[in-house]
Amino acid sequence: MFTALLDSCVLWPSTQRDFLLSLAFEGAYRFVFSEAILEEVQINEERKRIKRGDSERDAAKKGLHLGTQLRLHFPDSIVSNWEGLDGSYGLPDPDDEHVLAAAVVGGAGSIVTANFRDFPADKIPSGIQIVSAQEFTYETVSMRPDLGVSAIQAMANRSGIRHGEQSVMEILDTPDRLYCLEAATSLIRELI
Repeated sequence: MFTALLDSCVLWPSTQRDFLLSLAFEGAYRFVFSEAILEEVQINEERKRIKRGDSERDAAKKGLHLGTQLRLHFPDSIVSNWEGLDGSYGLPDPDDEHVLAAAVVGGAGSIVTANFRDFPADKIPSGIQIVSAQEFTYETVSMRPDLGVSAIQAMANRSGIRHGEQSVMEILDTPDRLYCLEAATSLIRELI
């Protein structure tokens, strides 16, 4: 099964995260991340919640809850022992070295990120691609559109827990509108 490392910048947008993780849960690919990435996701979730009006205390609780849930539900996805490679690639931003190190140790064929400038091709080991969430979801769904349908149906089934229940079509509209994932979702729409 293909393995991809999900960078924090593609994990903190909630619907995009749900879609990416649902595809993995359905078996479309295997994903990995590190504790350092999870910490970034928690921090970004806190910042997002504060911007939306939550108190710092409530935002911290929600960030911690997200990190705890990811650790609880995806323990086999957490890459460890990457620290020895941290700082060995010469990336433009040393703060991104941990991402590449975790991808190498985790056996990832792709790093899914929105941060291309800090992962220049000449610094990336052979066998690892740097791809956007848009490109990755399209490639993943195009390989197994049936699993894309299952992922979206699972998201629709989970809707209504915190917000109003949504249909499959409504679920498909959100990744299109917010994250430009039309290439992937159009393949799913064809099968529904």
